[in-house]
Formats: sequence, structure tokens, C-alpha cells
Amino acid sequence: MYSKILVLRFSEDVAQKPVVCHLARDFDLVFNILNATILPGREGVMVMELSGSKKNFRDGVAFLKSNGIKVKNASREVKRVTARCTHCGACTAVCPTGALSIRRPEMEVVFDQEKCSICELCVPACPPRAMEVRPIRDALVE
Repeated sequence: MYSKILVLRFSEDVAQKPVVCHLARDFDLVFNILNATILPGREGVMVMELSGSKKNFRDGVAFLKSNGIKVKNASREVKRVTARCTHCGACTAVCPTGALSIRRPEMEVVFDQEKCSICELCVPACPPRAMEVRPIRDALVE
């Protein structure tokens, strides 16, 4: 299974078209919309996690691009600075995906980056500032 978090930019012409549903129907891809601001007649932005076979992923991205959608890899990621973490658990209370959890009986905070949706809610919630947002490669998806 191949999976990436993508940022899609829709022109005002494309924002009214149901192109994203074709990813599931025509390309057998699973998508999870993490954030979106799309209004008819205006430019829109959507952050989604897209998963499936590598071939279907490439074909689905090519379909999006052929419909005038700009597709980029998410340009940042959330990381934990382990040396700063006091395992207080404050971050686990705000994490919507379960990427941050408490391992019992040790009472240690565990960060599963694969589950992270880059919502960044953990960053301000962390008293010792162990959670950080870092830039990653910001290139168009090939």
C-alpha cells in the first residue's frame, strides 16, 4: 500500500467539479480529507491522504493534474524532540488521529508518525514544546 499526504489546489473553474470522487471510483484509491476550503467559483485548497497501489496512485494524480488541479506533497511534518518530552500526555488529549498515545503501564507518550495528519494541534498543547513542525521536500508530485 502506497500512501502520501497531498495538497491540492483547485482553480475556480475546477472547484465546482466532483473530481476527487473519481479517485475512489476509477482508480481504486482511498482518500482521507484532512482539511479543505473549496467554494464554488473560487480557488480551493484541500489536504488529503491518498492511499492505494503505486500504479493507481500515479494514475490518480495524473487524472487530477489533467483536470487542472495542482498537486504537491505536504511541505511539512510534525516531529517530536524526544529529549524535550516529559511524557505529560497533554498532546494525547488533542490528537484526533491517535498518532499520540500513552503506553501503559509505563505511562510513556508514544508518537506514531504514520498516523499523523499534520493538524498541528499537538504543537501548542505541548508544555515543554517537544512537538515541532518541520519543513520537508516541497516538490510537485511526479
